[in-house]
Amino acid sequence: MTLCVLVAEDEMIIGVDLCDTVEEAGFEVAGPFDTTESAIDAVERRKPDLAILDINLDDGEVYPLAEKLMAENVPVIFHSGQVKPGEVFSRYPQAHALAKPCPPSEVIATMREALAAA
Repeated sequence: MTLCVLVAEDEMIIGVDLCDTVEEAGFEVAGPFDTTESAIDAVERRKPDLAILDINLDDGEVYPLAEKLMAENVPVIFHSGQVKPGEVFSRYPQAHALAKPCPPSEVIATMREALAAA
């Protein structure tokens, strides 16, 4: 069974690019979702195996979704251009973080690392 990766990103070009990277790595994609609310709706329909989340979405910060996913043991990768990885680790030591822009190879390596640690 193919693992499912949820992508929450409000910048359409980045979201589509991220989804392409995830698919090319052999994963199924849910998204991209541009709001926390739409991503939470998707999670309620199908729990993903991994999530890549931009921190600031169209309806605010993604932290409520991240906390919901982490409580259900879903690995989370924060992908942000505004929040530094160190800031994420201080708040969520179990999460991974990537700074935008991020090369596809780094996204894929971080996905594999997060799934291996889960």
